[in-house]
Amino acid sequence: VQLQASGGGLVQPGGSLRLSCAASGRFFRIGVMGWYRQAPGKQRELVATSPNDGAATYADSVKDRVTISRDNAKNTVALQMNNLNPEDTAVYYCYARIQLKWRQSFNDYWGQGTLVTVSS
Repeated sequence: VQLQASGGGLVQPGGSLRLSCAASGRFFRIGVMGWYRQAPGKQRELVATSPNDGAATYADSVKDRVTISRDNAKNTVALQMNNLNPEDTAVYYCYARIQLKWRQSFNDYWGQGTLVTVSS
């Protein structure tokens, strides 16, 4: 099972960026999907999560600027980020809890990370 993230890059303050992540491989079911980020010199922190059912959750620092969405048919999750500021500069990692086979426990999987740089 692999998570492949894409969409990072350089954006000016106030700009927008959309990150995408696709899960591939053989598995039974995907549970929660989400995005984390790690800024230089800081710990990895939650940005947003999207459960299989129920409302998405967001970090206070990105609420009202970020929207997470998922397509269960395509096993993808996306993160639309608006009004970006330099404090959003970080490597963004997609995340998913995946059940490989029926009745097995869910395991955590991470994408390779995609760099978002907000700078003028």
